[in-house]
Amino acid sequence: MSSGWIGAGALAVILAAGGLAAQESTDNRVAAETDWSVFQETDPTECFSVSAPTEQVNTRDGAPVAVTRGETLLFIRFSPTESEYGVLSFTGGYPFAAASSITMEVGTNVFQLTPGDLEEGEDPNWAWNLSVDLDQQIISALKNGSQAILMGESARGTLTRDTFSLIGFTASLEAAAAACGQ
Repeated sequence: MSSGWIGAGALAVILAAGGLAAQESTDNRVAAETDWSVFQETDPTECFSVSAPTEQVNTRDGAPVAVTRGETLLFIRFSPTESEYGVLSFTGGYPFAAASSITMEVGTNVFQLTPGDLEEGEDPNWAWNLSVDLDQQIISALKNGSQAILMGESARGTLTRDTFSLIGFTASLEAAAAACGQ
């Protein structure tokens, strides 16, 4: 299992905040930096810079389709107890197709994320990369970009394209790092 995967408890805290897109509750939110928010969990201590997409497009056979998806979020995680700082993960709100990859475009930079493998005990609704060095490359691109586009395929064959604004990304990243002592 990749260290980029966010545990169910931490995700529940974030989602319990009333849905990131609505930004209705501030229970565990310690900062909101325009399109990005910062959440902190205390047991164990973990901090997250999180955003929901500003646009979602779902297609099948080249035509737009209406689908029901769960929360779609892009995270940067800081976990002092696990000595992990700046770990990227993405949940598309659906199980990704087996053996697929998720493409992340930030400006001219293109990165591949790997979905969880159910057979390995991982959650197929989540994707991450397998390298701390790549996390740092992605974060650098996000700091310099204006938007991130994540494209994936669901287990049902729906193609998704989620656009995330990067307005406030750097400030939220710095706030999350500071909240977790980095």
